[in-house]
Amino acid sequence: MTLPTRDTRVTYPDGAVEARARVLHVAPAGEGRVAVVTDVTSFHPVDAAWPDQPADTGVIRSGGTALPVLDAVVAASDGTELFLGIDIPVRKGTEGWAFVVAHLLDEGAAIAEGDEVGIEADAMVRRSLSIGHTACHVASLALNSALAPRWSKPARTDALGNPDFDGIAIDTSRIQPNGSVDRYRVNKSVRRAGFDASGLDAALDELAASVEATLAEWAESGAAVRVERDASGDGLTDRRSWVCELPGGTARIPCGGTHAGSLAELGELQVSFELSDDRGTPVLEMRTSATADR
Repeated sequence: MTLPTRDTRVTYPDGAVEARARVLHVAPAGEGRVAVVTDVTSFHPVDAAWPDQPADTGVIRSGGTALPVLDAVVAASDGTELFLGIDIPVRKGTEGWAFVVAHLLDEGAAIAEGDEVGIEADAMVRRSLSIGHTACHVASLALNSALAPRWSKPARTDALGNPDFDGIAIDTSRIQPNGSVDRYRVNKSVRRAGFDASGLDAALDELAASVEATLAEWAESGAAVRVERDASGDGLTDRRSWVCELPGGTARIPCGGTHAGSLAELGELQVSFELSDDRGTPVLEMRTSATADR
């Protein structure tokens, strides 16, 4: 068996859902599955290090047979072994390691190293997750803007120059079809950094109205969205950024996910907030949804 020596070449950042590829490696993956690594893929994988966007769904076509992809995960190899997801023992970019997309198929799948295959991600699922991811980014920027008056000290800023509450307080972010759920821990370190959380529980409706007003303005503008690659190339771990031409300026956020082509695709954007307590730490949850084609 031949393990890959370079990162998988990925085409999903450009919006591709189909790719022609050669199978480089097939290995048992446990739970009745095999991991299939190809030289190129259009499948967006889930990354255990920051699992915000779920994996694409779809099939690999081999020898006229459509083989369902049960999952797609970031994997890595040092040339002697393939490590999947949370089992990867090194950081991305570690010298001597290749980071790849492992497509997980049923262990009975008729597929072998050297096969020429077609990879097809489900276009409708991709679209809904892309809309959800773009909605997540603009909602985070609108949230930062709405919360800016609550900062009493200089803080690191976001892509639009506002105090970056999202980046400072984020605990988890999960992209969903046409939306996202983001949880923020307003812990002591956030408050010591200058964020005033007093009265936040009574101001959630006002906060939602402020965020939605900003989002409505941005969506109305139909601002263009693109994914920019660094000059380093098109490998899985090469740096990419989400870029949006908002009315107040160009926003650029490092991101490896997939996105809509413009804010016009999102339709109406709605947000809701809930404040809870996690063993004495306030946790703010923001749910974002886009009407899109609904």
